[in-house]
Amino acid sequence: MLAYGSAADAVDEYLRLGESTSLSCLTNFTEGVIQLFGDEYLRRPTPEDLQRLLDIGEGRGFPGMIGSIDWMHWEWKNCPTAWKGQYTRGSGKPTIVLEAITSQDLWV
Repeated sequence: MLAYGSAADAVDEYLRLGESTSLSCLTNFTEGVIQLFGDEYLRRPTPEDLQRLLDIGEGRGFPGMIGSIDWMHWEWKNCPTAWKGQYTRGSGKPTIVLEAITSQDLWV
């Protein structure tokens, strides 16, 4: 549901999980992520955070840069047959795009 934006009742039909079970699992997962990573990563950057990133960028010859964006196609070996057409590109193999926006120390 989280990865594809699917409704809970669609997951019910595909994975044979009840809607309430799917929603409960999603709630538990998101609460766990917030509890583990919320204070460090799920917040707006402070002025000190931004200044630190700007200083690093300037020291590396990129004044005004606070991060980089990159992406790659990752082969999806277990892609469901029904979805292969939607996720296949020129290589003929289904892929998922992995995209990250991060600083040099991987602080996303």
